[in-house]
Amino acid sequence: MSDNFRSRVVTQGTQRTPNRAMLRAVGFGDSDFSKPIVGIANGYSTITPCNMGINELAKCAEAGARNAGAMPQMFGTITISDGISMGTEGMKYSLVSREVIADSIETVCNGQSMDGVLAIGGCDKNMPGAMIAMARMNIPAIFVYGGTIKPGRYDGRDLTVVSAFEAVGQYSAGKIDEAELMAIERNACPGAGSCGGMFTANTMSSAFEAMGMSLPYSSTMAAEDPEKAESAEKSAAVLVEAIHKQILPSQILTRKAFENAISVIMAVGGSTNAVLHLLAIARTIGVELSIDDFETIRHRVPVLCDLKPSGRYVTTNLHQAGGIPQVMKILLVHDLLHGDALTISGQTIAEVLADVPNEPPKGQDVIRSWDNPVYREGHLAVLKGNLATEGAVAKISGVKNPKITGPARVFESEEECLDAILAGKINPGDVIVIRYEGPKGGPGMREMLAPTSAIIGAGLGDSVGLITDGRFSGGTYGMVVGHVAPEAAVGGTIALVEEGDSITIDAEQKLLQLNVPEEELIRRRANWQPPKPRYTKGILGKYAKLVSSSSLGAVTDMDLF
Repeated sequence: MSDNFRSRVVTQGTQRTPNRAMLRAVGFGDSDFSKPIVGIANGYSTITPCNMGINELAKCAEAGARNAGAMPQMFGTITISDGISMGTEGMKYSLVSREVIADSIETVCNGQSMDGVLAIGGCDKNMPGAMIAMARMNIPAIFVYGGTIKPGRYDGRDLTVVSAFEAVGQYSAGKIDEAELMAIERNACPGAGSCGGMFTANTMSSAFEAMGMSLPYSSTMAAEDPEKAESAEKSAAVLVEAIHKQILPSQILTRKAFENAISVIMAVGGSTNAVLHLLAIARTIGVELSIDDFETIRHRVPVLCDLKPSGRYVTTNLHQAGGIPQVMKILLVHDLLHGDALTISGQTIAEVLADVPNEPPKGQDVIRSWDNPVYREGHLAVLKGNLATEGAVAKISGVKNPKITGPARVFESEEECLDAILAGKINPGDVIVIRYEGPKGGPGMREMLAPTSAIIGAGLGDSVGLITDGRFSGGTYGMVVGHVAPEAAVGGTIALVEEGDSITIDAEQKLLQLNVPEEELIRRRANWQPPKPRYTKGILGKYAKLVSSSSLGAVTDMDLF
């Protein structure tokens, strides 16, 4: 057993007797003080279906750690349901919750001198929040995903939560009646688990598996299937072994691991939010990663998986077709993964994938073969121009018209824009601008799923552009560009756009341009005044004061002193 266990402090000298006494009260016996203490960060709550099944997984992990010779100590952390808060003021707390999760895990693990941590989460910010904490603490750590939801079914087709948002737009456009709207709502989410397409939760779980911080196949398991509980118990045993061997996040979360994650995200058609979260994790662990690295990798990695929101299948279909290991093996065979990257099990990526077939199974088209990709290049494009000198992120898969130039329709909030869409005031060829929704301006960088789904539902997805300094849900698709930086609240060019200005979104040229003479922009900038903060107290006030640009991951602990 290693002498590096931080929990050994409880055995050193009589001055530590009170510590031992309190530990005895929670179940420690004489022989337990020499065992590693494993924190189990439990994201269980009934706030969201993403997390409502997690408590049973935490108990399985607790048993797994105990059986492996460790002393598990369970504690809770929070979650915000993005799907439930979407389109409301509450959505401003979503990205903020990533920092709260990271802070809470760091606080408990460091405050109680834990030797390792197993974090279990489901909704979107659980994964990056936990990983930021793991990167800060640099103690042996593993992430257990709560699992994906199974698809809902209605009228012979699979449904996800995005189906319900799009149905609102369809109803407003007169394409479906109220009875069908309600039927979709009632059937979209059949039970426990995170949103079922390759949306943000499943994207980040896949990324963490690719990085070696979760066990193989675990990122695409259904929340309600028995194998998910088995995987949670096994994850705890693997973590205990990593504690003995002192396998640390800093050894796993290397530049190679981040490149592997980006490659997998491109191959599966993952969420734009992955850009924000990976930048934040990399900055925390000390790996140099920039928004431009995503564009570099995009050019060499094809989209291999036909998954929602822009494709046909859900994550349970991906799991049945071979899951993330199958996708990774195809990339590895074609020299698009670093096979020598380390994983939490102590194996390299190449060793983990050794028995995985080089080609996807026949008789399915969820995972395409290398010679028959969904798209020849990755789907997450980084656009720049005078509207986004630090960059912006667009998901260009499923976009029929990769270029649009049209008049700006300017809205100062998500709610204003949604009202206009539902009232039929947006026309083909328009370029919607939603601003003051960035990390500082929102604050909290809300996701614009309600407006984008309404656009799709109204049949305008191929003819209307949308740009914002806010974010998009992983369920968003169409000609939409988010993470525009610098944001409006700090004087980015998006703050200077006026109604009717010509804007160009060009996914092929990676251009986001306001077609206004520079001298006019200088005049407007001279007259621009920063808005008063929307919140001056509480967590949103603190967040707005501390948060960095989205191009740096929207972190809150950057250059504090």
